[in-house]
Amino acid sequence: MKISNWIKLIALGSALTLPFGKAVVAADFIDTLDKPAIQTEKAVHGIFTGLAAAGERLIAVGQRGHIFYSDDAGVHWQQANVPVSSDLVAVHFPTPLQGWAVGHDGVVLHSSDAGQTWIRQFDGRQVGPVMLAYYQRMAAAQPENSDLQTRVAEAQRMSDEGADKPFLDVWFESDRVGYIVGAFNLIFRTDDGGQHWSPWLDRTENPAALNLYALRPVGNELFIVGEQGLVLKLDPVAERFNAIPTPYNGTFFGVTGKPGAVLVFGLRGNAYRSVDGGVSWSKVELGLPLSITASTVTTDGRIVLLSQAGHVLVSVDDGVSFKLQPQNGLAPVAAAQVSASGALVLAGARGLRQLPLE
Repeated sequence: MKISNWIKLIALGSALTLPFGKAVVAADFIDTLDKPAIQTEKAVHGIFTGLAAAGERLIAVGQRGHIFYSDDAGVHWQQANVPVSSDLVAVHFPTPLQGWAVGHDGVVLHSSDAGQTWIRQFDGRQVGPVMLAYYQRMAAAQPENSDLQTRVAEAQRMSDEGADKPFLDVWFESDRVGYIVGAFNLIFRTDDGGQHWSPWLDRTENPAALNLYALRPVGNELFIVGEQGLVLKLDPVAERFNAIPTPYNGTFFGVTGKPGAVLVFGLRGNAYRSVDGGVSWSKVELGLPLSITASTVTTDGRIVLLSQAGHVLVSVDDGVSFKLQPQNGLAPVAAAQVSASGALVLAGARGLRQLPLE
């Protein structure tokens, strides 16, 4: 399963017709990793794929490196200064000031002022070389380990291919320790606030190198979800993400829930719930055949799921059942966040908007 088509950002080519005899001079190419995001008021109506709370402030990230922040629950937005124009996919703030955003071209951005300004900490040009150096050191110390030799070859390939692998989600447990995940089992961890990143590909039970779409904690447990029914759970003692069997072999796009109740959700309205940390799962009947692409938990404990078309489903019983909320003007949703005031803010293909909850 490839990244969902509706959240892909498609570059449209255009042809320029000139009078006969005129020379066509190509503009100098500037890599999106080196080109700052354009400051424009129109950007707030563009495509956004990630939302996070930074204290009472809301942060939204999207196409072409656009990052906006709001201090009034999403009514008004201001554009942040961003050093790249790569498409951004996800954002997380473990504290009101410190936050990270990730996206295409393997980019990782950091803000220390509640999302107002950003710096580039890591990118796809570094992913391959960092992996290669890391696994070469491990392979030299364990020459009999064939898995490490495979990791070296994989890292060499990524180095040769360049900055073409996206990171698709980010989560930090503090302003020091965090994880980034992405396509083809890409996963890195930092213990120093993103100054250095260590690959964890050998610490995930994902031999098929399936895409990792989301990682989030539920209670004290950290989960990753991805393609083909993949659900991984962190063993903090072994420092390893172990696979958890699920009844579904389709793609999961996200994970949410409350302490004691974990929900994973994805394609064609499929959602599953576990009350024993992922040992067993029960199907949640949503009555909606559309992919579930976003979630959030309200301040009063309701679990909210949103479809790719913008349907809102709300649970008041910790995910046992969901009720479809009546609404008008459906629009694709990629991310959702409840503001400090209780407003539901949505990000998607039609920009940023508020939506009242019943």
